[in-house]
This record gives sequence, structure tokens and C-alpha cells, in this order.
Amino acid sequence: MAGCAPADYGWPVERILVIGASGHAEIVVDSVEKEGRYRLAGLVDDYLAPGEERFGYPVLGTHQDIPRLMAEEGIVGGLVGIGDNWTRRRIWKDVRRLAPDFRFVSVIHPDAQVGRGASIGEGSLLMVGAILNPGARMGRNCVISTNASLDHDASMSDHASLSGKVATGGNVRIGACTAVMLDVTIAHGITIGEHTVVGAGSLVLHDLPGRCVAYGTPARVIRRRKPGDAYL
Repeated sequence: MAGCAPADYGWPVERILVIGASGHAEIVVDSVEKEGRYRLAGLVDDYLAPGEERFGYPVLGTHQDIPRLMAEEGIVGGLVGIGDNWTRRRIWKDVRRLAPDFRFVSVIHPDAQVGRGASIGEGSLLMVGAILNPGARMGRNCVISTNASLDHDASMSDHASLSGKVATGGNVRIGACTAVMLDVTIAHGITIGEHTVVGAGSLVLHDLPGRCVAYGTPARVIRRRKPGDAYL
């Protein structure tokens, strides 16, 4: 009908970007589409030419172009579709500097579950089957991947991630930029420091310090690592 805006039909009208164009970004795109709260205008990526297409959307420029895209295309915000925690953090901080008004949105796949009293920081992602149990807290720019769960009253600090099928007990504390890899189990009440990597399939029965790589059953510290080092 003439004169009717998308909002008249319940269509989302706020236009957002996904920053990145990797496999992780494809999952973000799928989650944005299925949640249906935002209109995805396209992607920005530092390694692809403007005009290329990924996942059915155009590449509109690099993350350096975000201020221009906000002014010219009506972009209100978006989220970082990059799996590596340190890189996701770096891009997040750079976009904050370049475009202070850019709104980092959180996206929750409709097949994820969020318990009562749980909180989700800006720019965070819950993938299909992810579970955030009652009282659990996700920081900013975090990821809970496919079929992973953060149990009651547990917390993830900014830029941390849980890979697929991770299961934590209650009251677990996960430090900033820490990456918990595929199919890890973390016992109740465990604390893991910042910038730590927990290797796939590990069983964590004791606290782990920050800035290390740990794995095994039970998990133990294998070596130290610096922020930004490769995961393994």
C-alpha cells in the first residue's frame, strides 16, 4: 500500500553492519537474519574490495569507512563478526575511536535460551542452541557458540568466547579475551584468568591463571602466552 513504511508491517528498520566476512561472520549474518530485529545493510572487511558480495550482502568498505557509512547510508550500528578474540577486541576499540556514536548491538539466535536475570553486554552474540542460564553475565563483545552453555551466576568478561559444546558449571568466572575451545567442560566455581586459551576437549577441575595455554583431562598449564598470541 502506498505510503506505508516497513515499520507498518513490523519489518526492522534500523540498518546495521557486520564487521568481517569470514566463516564466523556468516554465522553472525544468519543469526541477524533469523532474529529479525535489524536490517543488515552489508559487511565491511579490511581485506575485500568494495562491491564484492559475501553471504548475499555487499561489502561496503573497510571498518575505516564506518563513519562515512553512518552518515551516507543511515547505519546505526552493528557487531564484529570475527572469531579471534584479540582481533575482535582490536577492531571493537578502533571502531569506538573512529565512530563514537556507532551502537554495538547484541544478537541472540531465536534457538538460543536466556534465563531470568541473565545479562548480555553490547555487541555480544549467542549462536543457535546457546544457553545463558539464570543470573549469568556476558560482557561486551563476547561469543557463546553453537550448543555451548554458561551456567547459573557464571560470568564472561569482555571479548571472551565459548566455542561449540562448551559446558560450564555455576559460578564460573572467565577472564577478558579468554578463549574456551570446543567441547570443554568447566566444573562449578572455577575461575579462569584473562587472555587464557583452554584447549579442545579439556576438563577443567581447578582454577587456571591468566595468559596461559592449558589443556588436558584434567586441564593443566602447558605454556605461557602473551595477549594476541596464536591460540595454540
